[in-house]
Amino acid sequence: MAANMYRVGDYVFFENSSSNPYLIRRIEELNKTASGNVEAKVVCFYRRRDISHSLIQLADKHAKELEEEKENPTETDLTEKQKHQLRHRELFLSRQYESLPATHIRGKCSVALLNETESVLSYLDKEDTFFYSLVYDPTQKTLLADKGEIRVGPRFQADVPEMLQEGEADERDQSKLEEKLWDPECPLTNKQIDQFLVVARAVGTFARALDCSSSVRQPSLHMSAAAASRDITLFHAMDTLHRHNYDLSSALSVLVPAGGPVLCRDEMEEWSASEAAMFEEALEKYGKDFNDIRQDFLPWKSLTSIIEYYYMWKTTDRYVQQKRLKAAEAESKLKQVYIPTYNKPNPNQISVTNGKMATVNGAGPGAFHAAGGGRACESCYTMQSAQWYSWGPPNMQCRLCVSCWMYWKKYGGLKMPSRAEAPEERTSPSPASNSRPRGHTARQSNHMVPMRNSGSPKSSMKTKQAFLLQATRLTKLARHMCRDIIKLRRAARRPFVPINCGAIKAECKRASSCSSSVVSLAESRPASHAPRSHRTPGLQTPPPRRLLSSLPHGPHGMLGKRSYHHHSRAEPERRSGTCETSRREMMWKNMFFSQQK
Repeated sequence: MAANMYRVGDYVFFENSSSNPYLIRRIEELNKTASGNVEAKVVCFYRRRDISHSLIQLADKHAKELEEEKENPTETDLTEKQKHQLRHRELFLSRQYESLPATHIRGKCSVALLNETESVLSYLDKEDTFFYSLVYDPTQKTLLADKGEIRVGPRFQADVPEMLQEGEADERDQSKLEEKLWDPECPLTNKQIDQFLVVARAVGTFARALDCSSSVRQPSLHMSAAAASRDITLFHAMDTLHRHNYDLSSALSVLVPAGGPVLCRDEMEEWSASEAAMFEEALEKYGKDFNDIRQDFLPWKSLTSIIEYYYMWKTTDRYVQQKRLKAAEAESKLKQVYIPTYNKPNPNQISVTNGKMATVNGAGPGAFHAAGGGRACESCYTMQSAQWYSWGPPNMQCRLCVSCWMYWKKYGGLKMPSRAEAPEERTSPSPASNSRPRGHTARQSNHMVPMRNSGSPKSSMKTKQAFLLQATRLTKLARHMCRDIIKLRRAARRPFVPINCGAIKAECKRASSCSSSVVSLAESRPASHAPRSHRTPGLQTPPPRRLLSSLPHGPHGMLGKRSYHHHSRAEPERRSGTCETSRREMMWKNMFFSQQK
C-alpha cells in the first residue's frame, strides 16, 4: 500500500513509451482536473542519452576534474563494466516543468546531489538510485554546476591586522578605510531629530503631489504619504543633517531648495506595474535566482536594483497576500495519490499466437523459454528466460531477457555494451550464442539475420526489401572489354572500394576507335569471299572460338541464340589475318550500333 502511495517531493518513474526507458521526474504538485483525473506537475531530469555528444564530453571533463581534486580517487579502481553502468546512474537536473498523467507512474526511485565524500560504488550497490551534479538547460543547450562554491581568499575575506598595543597610535588613513555617516554623539536630542524627520516626510508628500508621474502612481493622499514615509526619505534626511553638522536651519533649507522640494524615490516607486508583474512571474519560475531573472525577464534592470526591489517587495502587503493565497492553494491541493501497480502486458513481449506466451516442449507459462530464433539476450547473452522482449531497431532483430529489459527501462542502457548501443564498446558474445542452432530453430543467414520462418517470433517475420540493378548493354560490354582493369569478383567482395571509372571509359573509347579504323580499312579493301557451301538456310558461319570464349556463356549470349549444330560444327579454315580481324571488329561495331539504336 505504501509503495503505491506517491506524495509531493517523490522521485518517480514515468512511462511515455512502451519501448523507451522510463522518464525520471520529481513531483512538485498533484492537481485534480475537471474530468476527475490526477495530473502531476513534475521537474524534468535528463539522462546522458538525452543530451548531445558535445555536452557529454563536457560532463566527462567536469567529472574528471572532480576526481582529480579528491585525495583518494576511486575512478581508476572501477572495472569497465562498472564504469559503463555508472554512466546509466548519472542524471542532469533542469528547470523545466511539465504536467503528466499520474496513471503513467511506474514506481519510485532516489535521486541525490553527487556526494564527493562517498564512493561512486555506493550508487551502484543501491537499486533505483541516481545522482546528478550538473544542470541542463534544454533551451540554451548548456550545462552548469548546481552547487555553490566556498569563497575563500583575499577577494572574499578581509585580512585582520595585528592588534594594536595599549597606547600605540593607528597610522592608517581612516578616510580610506571607512566613511562616517552618522554621529551618535551629535548635539541634537532625539525629539529634535524626530521633528526634523516629520518635516522631511511632509516635504516628500508635497513633492509627490507636484510630480505628475507620482500622482498617476499614487493617486490618493494616503498613498503619497505612505511612499514619503519609506526608508529612502529618512536616509536622505539623516544624511542631510550629518553633512550640515547637525544644524537644523541649514538642513531645512537644503530640503526645500529654490527649484522646489526634493523628491526621493526607491526601487518600489521606480518600477512600473508591468515590471512588478514580470518580476513576480520570474520569481515564481526561478525562485531567488536573480541572475536568471535578470537574463530572461528584466535585462534592462541592474542586478543591484533587482535584489533591492526583492527585499522591499517582501515588506509590502502584496507579498503577504500572495503568501496567504499560496498557503490556501497548498491546503486545497492533493498531498498524495494512490496509483495501483501497472500489470498490463507490454507490446514488446514476444509471443506466438492468441496473445499467449511461447512454450517449449509443452512447458507451462512459468517455465523458461529459449530465445526467439535461437538468439541470445543482447545484454547478458543468456539463452533462458521466462519472457523475451524485442529491443532496438527492427532490422537488427535483437532480444532482451526479463532482467535486462527491466534494467533497460529503469536505467536507459544495457548491462554490457552491445552492437546497437555502442558499436565501439561491444563485447564478444558467449560461445553459446555463436554456436549454430540445430533442430526446429529459425534459419539464419551468413550475416546472423534470422530468415523468414513460420515458427519464429513476430519480430523476425519481417523481410528486407529487395532491389534489382539492371545494367545497360554498354555496361555489360565494358565488363568484357576491360577485364585487365576491373576484377569483377574482387570488386563484388569489396563494395565500398571505388572503381576507377575514368580508366574504364578510356579503355572503351580506345577499343571503339580501334574497331572503327579497322572497319573503315576493311570497307576500302573488301576481302575475297570463299564459295558458299550448300547448308541449311538461316545458319551463319560461327565466329572464331577465341571471340566466343570472351562472351558470356549460356543459352542467351550477347549475340543472340545459337543452335546446337551451330556450336558443334567444325571450325572452317582460318582465312587471312586481315579478314579475320575485320569480321571480329564488325561484330563489335554491330553491338555498338544496336546500343545506339
